[in-house]
Amino acid sequence: MKKLFDTGNTAITEGAILAGCRLFAGYPITPATEIAEKMSRRLPQTGGYYIQAEDETASLHICIGGALGGLKAMTSTSGPGYVLYADPYGWAIASEVPVVIVNAQRVGPVSGITGAPGQGEFYLSRYPTHGGNFETIVLAPNSVQEAFHMTVEAFYLAERFRTPVTILADQIVTDGWESFELPENEEELRALGLRVVPRRVHPGPCFYPSSDEIDIPPVVLGHGTGGACSDWTPTEEGYDTEEFEDQMKHAYRLIHKIRTHRQLIDRHESYACDDQPDIVLVSYGSPSRVVYSAVKEARKQGCSVGCIRLKSLWPFQDRLFSRKAVYLAVELNADGQLVREIERAAHGAAHFLGKCGELPTVAELMDAIHRLEKGQSPKAKPWERDAW
Repeated sequence: MKKLFDTGNTAITEGAILAGCRLFAGYPITPATEIAEKMSRRLPQTGGYYIQAEDETASLHICIGGALGGLKAMTSTSGPGYVLYADPYGWAIASEVPVVIVNAQRVGPVSGITGAPGQGEFYLSRYPTHGGNFETIVLAPNSVQEAFHMTVEAFYLAERFRTPVTILADQIVTDGWESFELPENEEELRALGLRVVPRRVHPGPCFYPSSDEIDIPPVVLGHGTGGACSDWTPTEEGYDTEEFEDQMKHAYRLIHKIRTHRQLIDRHESYACDDQPDIVLVSYGSPSRVVYSAVKEARKQGCSVGCIRLKSLWPFQDRLFSRKAVYLAVELNADGQLVREIERAAHGAAHFLGKCGELPTVAELMDAIHRLEKGQSPKAKPWERDAW
């Protein structure tokens, strides 16, 4: 097992190469530019292709074209570029094209602060394109090692579910330096619990079956199979249609191929929750690391506190919030996004502690915990609100 000390961007690059990525197309943007830089060096060494596109929209369209040509493909960006992916994102979802998309979130709105972490695309990653009638798969790492691991897993899930998979990271993860392990053979790959699925070719003729099955090879053009790819609603053979029944069948597939097999996607960690604590802190990505420290400190002080870290964000894991507890969502935004899903899933009120561009401190979280113990809302400055 090789051990490296490097950034999350390097870990993502190496994870993609290991998973079989042979095409990267992107456009420079902080804090994801380093992925493009490293891909431009690594892909030629593996027989792959690096393309810097004229913009983000073109980047994802190029990846879709490469995937339809039989290559595993990836692109990366940050919030201002991620929103520009909307049109090709929809094409890939509807045409069931496997592709991996990395979003290194920074604080917003719009360009915000380029070198500060954010978590503003939680809902955008669920609905990255127009029209609805689909589910998305979104993973969220909180460390350099996990960025590597989740990149390999993203390619695995993309192939099995025949869909785009998003890695929703943040600037602290992508720019942060930590050691991580890199497997050098199949045995070491399995030791890390990682899996790689090779690209296969769909034989046809039913390229878009109206079922919730997975492990159906994707359409790869140029193999004489008659495969079709369009941004219109397809028939099972892939031809454009205006029939509502075909639309319903297609929507059913895009939604239920993911919902039916979500046990392959759902990932989370819980800490100090076995004794059914009164207060549960919920987070994902970089804030979770501070949350763990705060819960450990709160436990030392005798507080009935635990925490849940979401490692997969979508489909949302409602089942984790069935217990009777006071929930506090800790997020890197000021409007509160994760908190809304917690409240919906828990069928009750949830509290919110958000910061822009910097992690909360253990002291701030401890203050919030003590206030929640007294039945109060987390402390807020005059211009801040616990409500969202």
